[in-house]
Amino acid sequence: NFGVDLFFCFLRFDDLKEGDVVRHDGKRSDGYLEHIFKHAAKELFGMDVKEITYKALKNKDFQEVTLEKDGETVLRFAASYGFRNIQNMVLKLKKGKFLYHFVEVLACPGGCLNGKGQAQTEDGKPDRALLAQMEEVYTAIPVRLPETNLHVQKMYQDWLEGMDSKKVQETLHTTYSAVNQTTSSLDIKW
Repeated sequence: NFGVDLFFCFLRFDDLKEGDVVRHDGKRSDGYLEHIFKHAAKELFGMDVKEITYKALKNKDFQEVTLEKDGETVLRFAASYGFRNIQNMVLKLKKGKFLYHFVEVLACPGGCLNGKGQAQTEDGKPDRALLAQMEEVYTAIPVRLPETNLHVQKMYQDWLEGMDSKKVQETLHTTYSAVNQTTSSLDIKW
C-alpha cells in the first residue's frame, strides 16, 4: 500500500538528526528475528532473554534459535538466507516437517549486507573485509527497541487510532487460508 509505505518513510526521516540514528536489536542489519524472539519470550512465557544463541544447522545461512522452559522447547525460530535454503524450507513445509514458529527469510546468502548491490569487489565476488567493516559500523550504532520509538508511538496514537484498534487489525495483521492447487505447466516445482 503506497500510503503505508509513504507514512513509514515519513516516520523514518522526519526530524532525524545525525545523533538520532538507531538500529534494531541484533548483531547484523538483517531482519527482526532477535527482537521478535525476545518479545515473544517475554509476552508469551514471562522470560526476559538478554542474549540469544544461533545454532547453525546445515550451513551458516540456515540457523535456529530456541527457547526452553521447564525442559521443553516452547519457541523455535529460524533464519533462512539464500535461495537454496529457502527452497529446502519450502520442501520441508510441503512435507509437514518444518516445526518453526517464526522464520526470517532473506534472499541473499549471508544476509542483506552481502546482497548483490553491496560489498563486492570489481569482479563481483564478496569483499569480506568491507563486509566485516560494515558489520562493525552497524553494531556500533545504538539499539532502540521499536516500541520505545516516539515516531512509532505517534503512528499508533494518531494514524492507527490506538494499539488495539480495528484499524490496527485491518492494517497490520493478516490471515491465511488454504489455496486450491491447480496443475499448470507454469507451476514452479520446488
